[in-house]
Amino acid sequence: MTVKEGFIDVTGGKVWYQVHDTNTKSTPVIVLHGGPGSSHYSLQGLQLLSEDRPVIFYDQLGCGKSDRPTDTSLWNIDRFVEELGQIREALSLDKYHILGHSWGTTLAAAYYLANPEGVNSIIFSSPCLSAPLWAEDQERNRKLLPIDVQQTLKSCEEKGTTESEDYKKATSVFNKHFVCRLDPYPEFLKKGAHYRNPGVYNVMWGPSEFHVTGNLKDFDCTSQLKDIHVPTIYTCGRYDEATPKSTELFSTLTPNGKFHVFEQSAHMPYIEEPEEYMRVIGGFLKEVDLNN
Repeated sequence: MTVKEGFIDVTGGKVWYQVHDTNTKSTPVIVLHGGPGSSHYSLQGLQLLSEDRPVIFYDQLGCGKSDRPTDTSLWNIDRFVEELGQIREALSLDKYHILGHSWGTTLAAAYYLANPEGVNSIIFSSPCLSAPLWAEDQERNRKLLPIDVQQTLKSCEEKGTTESEDYKKATSVFNKHFVCRLDPYPEFLKKGAHYRNPGVYNVMWGPSEFHVTGNLKDFDCTSQLKDIHVPTIYTCGRYDEATPKSTELFSTLTPNGKFHVFEQSAHMPYIEEPEEYMRVIGGFLKEVDLNN
């Protein structure tokens, strides 16, 4: 396998990318990480997909190994859509699959709806395609937490003390239920924490997964999912903050939309159930290639 990496000039700075390629000549897949501002770090295990096709990672501007400009006006969905187009052009991707995870699905949908040409399929992994619906789902999820944790979250949000240690501890309880259920939490993920950029996350999303105050708070493309005319698969974990109910709804709104639940996972099935995740996603991509 060859691994190529470098930097691409995009609006606002330079973005780091990496291509894993075993010279299969199959259609490549480009991976859009979550966050915003989280980097490709937790998703790097997806390089195993390169047994069948080139796998392209990149760290969106502001996080990971990419530049971290201080201009907060750069942190909006339209610029990230433009950035993906600039990466596609720089890497001469004529035909490609898109695998988005979490916020990466928001970006994948927005990009495809503006630039459908060349996209062979989309994997919506733990999708966030309606911020208002996401917020409603998290309100329900919060009610499943211990009462004292619920009270801490509510109190800190009302007082504007979401930077406090109490809020962070309460948030970690939510995360253990709905983000990553592995216990102990993987050391691998702890080591990658420095690649994250909370500044991007706060501007676009808010202080936590479930308190949406950023510029994405009104994003909702559910009415446009009918306009996605390439094969799609919507996946989530059984205990995912991207709930099975909402994920299945998105799949029913999309022509050719498939739906799969990873029964032992929350929001990170590619780490919680890596073999099953690779089987489902790899199988989907092979099927699309066979039918093209």
